[in-house]
Amino acid sequence: MSQQKIVIKNKKASYLYELLERFTAGIELYGTEIKSIRLGKASLTDSYCKFINNELWVIMHIAEYSFGSHYNHEPKRERKLLLTKRELKKIGKKVKTSGLTVIPTRMFINEKGFAKLNVSLAKGKKMHDKRESLKKNETKRELDRMKKIR
Repeated sequence: MSQQKIVIKNKKASYLYELLERFTAGIELYGTEIKSIRLGKASLTDSYCKFINNELWVIMHIAEYSFGSHYNHEPKRERKLLLTKRELKKIGKKVKTSGLTVIPTRMFINEKGFAKLNVSLAKGKKMHDKRESLKKNETKRELDRMKKIR
């Protein structure tokens, strides 16, 4: 049985934020949640992370499992992120002192079958920064087109 790669990305994150540092965390999930993720029924577009009692939690949307019964999960709920104490302290200190935020950027299933979430320490971009990144992407696209023509 071949395992297909499940990768769910937050495409808005790199546009809205300047991503500074990345961490990979496990997620505490219910049985029907992991089944929905394996079907690709999760979304990171409106997700965010917050600290509750020195633990990092992610609020994200995972659609209800279609074959689930009354044991089905709530689609948008807080899910605990599994990080080491050292990583939690480091992230917590930077969030409190620097005014950075923690953004989920990518969810995937590793080779052991566990769902993992890449979170990034991020700094919000100003409007001129967003325009600058759009210009940079546009010039890169034009250069690639020119290379293909030649």
